[in-house]
Formats: sequence, C-alpha cells, structure tokens
Amino acid sequence: MQRLNIVITGHVDHGKSTLIGRLLADTDSLPQGKLESVKKMCENNARPFEYAFLLDALADEQKQGITIDSARVFFQSKKREYIIIDAPGHIEFLKNMISGASRAEAALLLIDAKEGVAENSKRHGMLLSLLGIKQVAIVVNKMDLVNFSEIAFTKLKVEYSEYLATLGIKSDIFIPISAREGVNLIEHSSSTPWYKGPTVLEILDSFKSVEEKENDDFRMPLQDVYKFTRDNDDRRIYAGTVTSGELNVGDEVVFYPSLKRSKVASIESFNTEVKTSVKESEAIGFTLQTQIYVRNGDVVARADQSAPKVSNRFEANLFWLGSKPLELDKPYKIKIGSAQSTIYLEEIKRVIDGDTLDRADEPSVGRHEAACVIFRVHDLLAMELFAENQKLGRFVIVDEYDIAGGGIITEVLEQYTTRRTKSLHVSDILVDKASTSAEFEEELFALLRKHFPHQFN
Repeated sequence: MQRLNIVITGHVDHGKSTLIGRLLADTDSLPQGKLESVKKMCENNARPFEYAFLLDALADEQKQGITIDSARVFFQSKKREYIIIDAPGHIEFLKNMISGASRAEAALLLIDAKEGVAENSKRHGMLLSLLGIKQVAIVVNKMDLVNFSEIAFTKLKVEYSEYLATLGIKSDIFIPISAREGVNLIEHSSSTPWYKGPTVLEILDSFKSVEEKENDDFRMPLQDVYKFTRDNDDRRIYAGTVTSGELNVGDEVVFYPSLKRSKVASIESFNTEVKTSVKESEAIGFTLQTQIYVRNGDVVARADQSAPKVSNRFEANLFWLGSKPLELDKPYKIKIGSAQSTIYLEEIKRVIDGDTLDRADEPSVGRHEAACVIFRVHDLLAMELFAENQKLGRFVIVDEYDIAGGGIITEVLEQYTTRRTKSLHVSDILVDKASTSAEFEEELFALLRKHFPHQFN
C-alpha cells in the first residue's frame, strides 16, 4: 500500500493535536483499547476528555500543553497509509517545524475560525511555500465556536487567500471543520449544509505521493563504501538510499561530480533474497564490475539517463533560524543529500519578513526571516532543482555546530571560477580520463592492498 508523508501545522492552540487525535480515532488507527484507556484516565482525574490527549505522549507536552517535537504518527484510509508529522506551532519551535515539514509531501494548515489569521498562520504559509510544498489544504478549525457561520468562513478564506497571493501561492482548498466534533473530517456534516467541497480525508486521498510519480531518473547519494577482506572477500559495496528511479544489475552508472563510471555487477542487501533491481526509497548497496575510488556525497546516476546538475553556485529560498544572522562571505557548512561542504552567502536578493513580507537591501538575514539568496560552495557538488527532485533539491545550513537554516534550490548557476576551481576542472579532466582506464585503478588498488594490508582489514 502506498504511503504519503503529510505535515499538519498552524498556530499554537489552533487544534492540530485534536485534529490528529480525531483522525486516528475515526479511522480506527489507534491500538486496541487506547481510546478507552485515555477516556478512563480523564475520568479518574476528573478532567474532560480531549482527542489531543491521544498524542500527548511526552510528559513535557502534557505539562506545558504545547507540542514540543515533530511527533510522527500513522493512520490508514481505504486508499493508503499516512505518516503524519505533527509540526509544533509555537514560534520557539519553528526549527522543529521546519525539520518536520522538510520531510512532507503535502500539508494541512490549520486556522482557528474564531481567533482568525495569526502571526504563525502567515509564517507557516510562507514556510510551506519556501520549502516547495505544493499540495496544501487550509483547514478552518473550531467552526463550532462561530456557530458554523458561512460568513465567518468566507471572510477568513478571502483574508488568507489574499495573503497567499502575495507569496505567489494559489490555493482553492479551504475546508470548514470542527476537529473536536468530527465535522467534515471523514464525512460531510449537516452542521455545514452550505459547504460542498471535500472532507479532510477526501482531500488527503486526492494528494499525489512520491511513489505515484513515474519515469523519474535514477539518483542515489553515496553514503559510504564498505570493503570486506575476510575469507578472500574483496567486494567494495557502494551504499546509499535511492531517492528516485530504478537501478538494475548490468546498468552503467556515473558518479557526479567525479564523472567516474562502471557497470553494476550485483545488488547487495542484508538478510533478503537476491535482488536484480532496486527502486526509490530502498536502502541498498551495489558492487561494480571495476573497482573505482569515489567520495561519500557523490550522486550516482544511470549513464543512459539524464545527469544531475553540477556546480558550486546556486540560487535558493532560505529560512533562517540561527541565533546569529546569516552574513555575507562568512563560512558555513551545507548538507545536500549525503554531501557536505563549506558554503558562503554570495548575495541577498530579497529578505522576506513573516509580517511585512518584504524588506529590500538587507545586509544579513535575521532569525525567523526568509530570503531569496545566492550561495557559493567551496567544492563542486551534484544537485537538483527542488521542482525536479525534492530530496536532492533541499539543503540544511550549519553555523558552527547548530542547524541554523534550510531551504530549497530554485536555480543552479554558472560555476564560480577562481584559480583553485580552474585547477579543479583540470583535476576533473584527469579523473575523467582515469575513469576510462579502470584497469589503472584496479592495479593501483591491488598494489595498495599488497603493501598496506593493515588499511584494508
């Protein structure tokens, strides 16, 4: 059965945990007896039962009444399974919200019908846009508190649609619900006879999952190379997780940016039957007909399909959470796929504030601000546009030892050329030539094993 990763986000107290708890209960996705035990606990403590209690597994959450981490819960419709990422709504936990949302393929954004559009309603809408999540439904919760008023719903829909339009987002999906009462979650309700659109479950089932995409080219960020020497086992296993496409025994593969190539000799997996092909999302290893030296972080592609883009400059949408502002020409660390390198902010094209939306000519990007920027990377990296490959089009920025920001690649730019990068090009050419002479590397590897056996045990 297919799976879809969804994030449910919105301002604190707008009802995320209640919505998730009610979805779990109404789709019979809870462990047997869980609902009854929580109700019994509430009764014993003289507390009114709330569906949000089903998710409050963390003691601190129950103590503070807010969601601290991006909890992952599961439920199932008749069409497929869902992994729900409950993203925190409090402004101090925006980092966790980004972490959760970055794994999502679709999103539900909650707005309280009585309180209206809050600060974080705007921030989260902007954040989902910057992370490139296209499948978004706006769920107007607590309609029972405004007597299921169509006028109140329409007023909020118009207000938030105008805000989304300023971000370049068009969303026609607004659903009036009451998570506590179960209105319009699984079935349409007589409380909102004026609403003719889909229920929450119907809109979720209409979203497309990554697994439903076809004809994607093969991509695998190289995680590591494992070597075995015991019992004369000289295999070198190139390991990673397939982010898209399919790989078969006999396919010729190319490693980017080194451009080394060989043919797949076998596909290796632990404690499974022998495989001759692998597909997206599988964590696998494979051996090659010729042993070549490549770096962790290289991106593996099939020679008969399109190549990933290779550069040391790109334009991106960025959201910054660091305690210190993102500054021009200061070294940071970047992680794309399994590749890591040093990165510099080359240009700030536009800074976007969550409230005022736009501030130009800023010398830095401050905490909780978003921006359109140009980055320059120390090394050549293989990368993709987010619109073409979500997993290789996202990146994380580390400032010193803290994750300080993240974003998506919107355009790969011409390489930044210096004396060093020129030497890199020459090196690449030499490497490319060497890759065509696989016998040379095989002989070199044999010599290394012969004279430095301790390095291979």
